[in-house]
Amino acid sequence: MGMIKFKSPSLPIPHRMYDEGQQHQLNRSLRIYFEQLDSRTPIEHELFQGGLFNGQGTGLVMPYGSFYSTQTQTAANTTTAYAVTLNNTDLSNWVTLSNGSRLNVAYDGIYNFQFSAQLSNDSNASIDINMWLRKNGVNLANTNSLFGLSARKSPGDPYHVLAALNIFVSLAAGDYIELYWSTTSTSGTIIYVAPLVSPDRPATPSVISTLSFVSALST
Repeated sequence: MGMIKFKSPSLPIPHRMYDEGQQHQLNRSLRIYFEQLDSRTPIEHELFQGGLFNGQGTGLVMPYGSFYSTQTQTAANTTTAYAVTLNNTDLSNWVTLSNGSRLNVAYDGIYNFQFSAQLSNDSNASIDINMWLRKNGVNLANTNSLFGLSARKSPGDPYHVLAALNIFVSLAAGDYIELYWSTTSTSGTIIYVAPLVSPDRPATPSVISTLSFVSALST
């Protein structure tokens, strides 16, 4: 996914007068150079012609995806790990959502995964919620975060906290990652809040997840 490097041709120094032989040499050098461009692999050619470059000559377009959930997510018990689900795609370019929780990548690279989750506790006791990453269905070592939630403020008024984190992760083309969670009490939820008034406020997604390309993999 790195920038493609091409070696510039060695062009002859022009004579003061037209020289047919030198013109043929110039044409040959340029022909060899352009043949090298055309012989790039399909992926490199795609990235150079219409992938990394936006096709308008104004800048690079990197893989990215932004997704969110408009559903409150609950846990049926405290001994099960649950995938954090997403049901809306905000922005997407070579990073796609599948199975309601998987963020899939089309190209190798180092990616920055970020999330924010609106955690809620509606019990009279404090609880803990764990959140971590899985890659291709396997837990990623050292990615768990532990969030402590105080008891609810009063009946009908849960305690809220926003959990947010970012993690760099190495992914190959076709890999996917998921955010998982567990709770020490079924009173712990990841809550969605509809738009509010007085003053007008937008909806609060239960989860926002983004995945953006950072760098090519080290060679």
